Amino acid sequence: MKNMTKGSSMGIGVALGLVFGLLMDNLAIGLAIGVALGAGMGSQSDKDNEKE
Repeated sequence: MKNMTKGSSMGIGVALGLVFGLLMDNLAIGLAIGVALGAGMGSQSDKDNEKE
């Protein structure tokens, strides 16, 4: 994922968490999962940028 900032990856993670939360009928856990996914994607994109 080139040119992805931390904010955009966090937004994608929160959106995915919202979907998971609605599917599981537990929005709080879904959002927590989404924040974790967004943080993971953000740190991975940071590592990719360091390699270049």
